[in-house]
Amino acid sequence: MDVIAPSRPLQRTSFVPLLGGTVFGTLFIVGGLALAYLAFATPFLQTALPSGRPDAGQTAMGMATWAVALVAPAGFVLVGASRLARMLKAARGRVPHRSTALKALDGLPDDITVASGLTLPDGRGVSELVIGPFGAAVIRELPPGAVTRIHGENWQVRTSRGWVSLENPLDRASRDAERVRRWLTDDDDFLVKVYSAVVGPAPTVARTPHCAVLAPDQLAAWIAALPAQRSLNPGRLQRILDVVRAAA
Repeated sequence: MDVIAPSRPLQRTSFVPLLGGTVFGTLFIVGGLALAYLAFATPFLQTALPSGRPDAGQTAMGMATWAVALVAPAGFVLVGASRLARMLKAARGRVPHRSTALKALDGLPDDITVASGLTLPDGRGVSELVIGPFGAAVIRELPPGAVTRIHGENWQVRTSRGWVSLENPLDRASRDAERVRRWLTDDDDFLVKVYSAVVGPAPTVARTPHCAVLAPDQLAAWIAALPAQRSLNPGRLQRILDVVRAAA
């Protein structure tokens, strides 16, 4: 299986701010633990507090000292942990992401090509476009079931702003397939068959006449079972691949 990836460079977080943030977070956590040890495991706090019968000023100073001793260690640790969490998230963003569909397509024969993250001439993107003797197939991922709900024909996804409307993934995949069909047909003199499917773990939605619904472990078998397009000879298939590579 050949993979066509976008030629545009991916923007990733620089390593220097990542290292600096990690050191900053670590120092804050170590500082918080050191303050906690100094305050509660050594006599430092007792020597800093006034002894005997303190006056009003000494009492206020003692209360402030206790407040700092209680709050400062926890504050330092929380700030450091928050910074390390952000750095971990940024580090994960540096790792190239392979979609569930692309992982599921591993092991397909050499006559299959997958274009990932393709942008069509109309400016809209196609997640995965599979090209082979059968023509082409548009593959889209279903959103995670834990953050998705469906009311009739209406899809919603839960975000930090609450539930927001989501375009029906099956309809989107079908429309993407039609756009790919028009694009490839306009570029050549014959009609290319374009299929569509959505992929998700344990999918619960029903397939439509124009879009299949598959689990990841069903995708490769579905691609392999698509009938070969007799009018798609090797020369035409190569022209399609050239067009797709030019758009990547």
